Order: sequence, then C-alpha cells, then structure tokens
Amino acid sequence: MKKRPLVVVTRRLPDVVETRMRELFDARLNHDDRPMTPDELATAVREADVLVPTVTDRIDAALLAQSGPNFKLIANFGNGVDNIDVQSALDRGITVTNTPGVLTEDTADMTMGLILTVPRRIAEGARVVPDDHEWSGWSPTWMLGRRIWGKRLGIVGMGRIGQAVARRAKAFGLSIHYHNRRRVAAHVEDQLEATYWESLDQMLARMDIVSVNCPHTPATYHLLSARRLKLLKKEAYVVNTARGEVIDENALARMLEAGDLAGAALDVFENEPAVNPKLVKLARQNKVVLLPHLGSATLEGRIDMGEKVIVNIKTYMDGHRPPDRVLPSML
Repeated sequence: MKKRPLVVVTRRLPDVVETRMRELFDARLNHDDRPMTPDELATAVREADVLVPTVTDRIDAALLAQSGPNFKLIANFGNGVDNIDVQSALDRGITVTNTPGVLTEDTADMTMGLILTVPRRIAEGARVVPDDHEWSGWSPTWMLGRRIWGKRLGIVGMGRIGQAVARRAKAFGLSIHYHNRRRVAAHVEDQLEATYWESLDQMLARMDIVSVNCPHTPATYHLLSARRLKLLKKEAYVVNTARGEVIDENALARMLEAGDLAGAALDVFENEPAVNPKLVKLARQNKVVLLPHLGSATLEGRIDMGEKVIVNIKTYMDGHRPPDRVLPSML
C-alpha cells in the first residue's frame, strides 16, 4: 500500500474536515487550536510532506530554508496568501495552493452588514439597553445616523468579493463606483450600473462610503495612505474586510479622533491579532466599529475551504496539478 503523506494542520478545522483528512492522509491535527510557534512550524516543514497553514502562520523564506526533502506542498487554508513567501516556495520546488471563491458571499454579507452598521450606528445602539444606559424612550433627535440610500459607494478592488458587495449595495440603493487594477467587463459594469475610476484619488474624493476589498500585496500596502485618506470627505465612512495592511491605521485613527471622518468599520487589522490601541480607544468612544476578523466566519464557508484544501492535496499527491495553485505572477 502506498504510504500516506504526512499532512500537518496548524489550526483546528471543522470536525468533518479533520475527519476526512484523517481518512485520506497521515494527518497531524492541532487539537488545542493554539497558534504554532516558529519552532513548531520549523519542525513541521522539516518532517511533513504537506503543510496546511492559515492566515495567522508566517511562512517566510527563513522558515522555508529549514524545510525537509519531502516537503513539497503548502495547502493554505484561506484565500489570501500574503502570509506565504510564494516566490521562495517556488524557488525550492514547493507548490502553494489556496481556497479561492468559497468565501465570496460570506465576506460580502459581512461587508454589507458593516456598510449598514456604521452610518446607522447599529453597533452603538445595540449596547444601549444591555449595558444599562439610561434610555428614556424614542426621541426625534436621539442617536441620529445617516441614510445610505442614494449615497455613493466606492469599492477598492472589484474582484469576486468586490462585485458581490456591489450586487448587495445596489439593492440597497447605493450608487456603485469602483477602482481596480483592470476595468471589469462591460456586461458586469452594465449589470451593476457601476462607474469605473482609473484614478483612485479622484474616486476617493467623491465617495460617501469606501469599501476595501482588494488583496494585500506589495502594491496595495497602505494603498489608503495618510495622503489618500485626507482626500475623503469629512462625512465619509471607511469599511475594511480585506486586509489590515491596505490602510494606514495610524493615519485613520488620527482622522477619526480629529473628526475628519464620520466613522469606520474594520474587520481586519495591520498587525493581527494585535489591535492598534488608538483604534480600541476610538471604539470605546463609538467612533469606529471593530470586529475580530469575522468576514468569512460561517460554518459552511469553513467546510468549503477545508474541502478545497483536501482536493488540492489529493490532486497533487496523485501526480496532477492542483486546481488552486498560486504563482507569483498571479499576485
């Protein structure tokens, strides 16, 4: 019988996924769901045939330099691969895969939820009754938010998730605008009634709400820089469910504190799991909504991700090109 590959999984996955991995592979699971230390990751790449990391695991050139002769596949449990040095892996003959497509609708749902939450002050309002705040009843002028119907939404990154956000936002009466590396197909623009902006600066200056939906790459690091954030109207809101590194968090915090932005909602952070203390302070003042990276957190989504990981591993071990292979040129 052919020896089953040793697959090291860095975090706890849904039971149905782990059970299937045990059936197919010699799977070394993380029952405690404790993030692996650098030394534990180094041991894993020395001993394993396959590593299944997540966004919280840093798979850099230094770690890959310690990989053993049998280590041939990094099957990332996640869509983004900014946690992996894909070029270093390729140089060492190590294939990298991800799990694209399965998180689109879940992340778009969360994005739309935050687009509603911040202008309408939903998170702030949800704390009033359970936190024993004095509430004297309905009042015509109490806790007034802003209408989103008829406002302009600027989407930064019009890939699968950006388009899914646009479909939802259009149904809520928002005018859709977007900036992307490449203009989307004409029929997509027509369907979404979307306006393309080649200049990100020009788009930002005109938007009421900005949604960040692009991946983190060297080209998108601090794409929303201090200079670009200052282009936004004081009445504008910023929502980020993509990657924290895309926004200059310190600049965003300064603008929120000074009242130069109406508000923001962040599901991702620049130095996860650490959260900028300035943002935490602002959240306590109801100037920003902070979520603990929940954008794709549905049971169905996590199972779909696990199934893609399994398909990628099985396909590779059967001697074929895995369907979700990632190359540096794709980033």
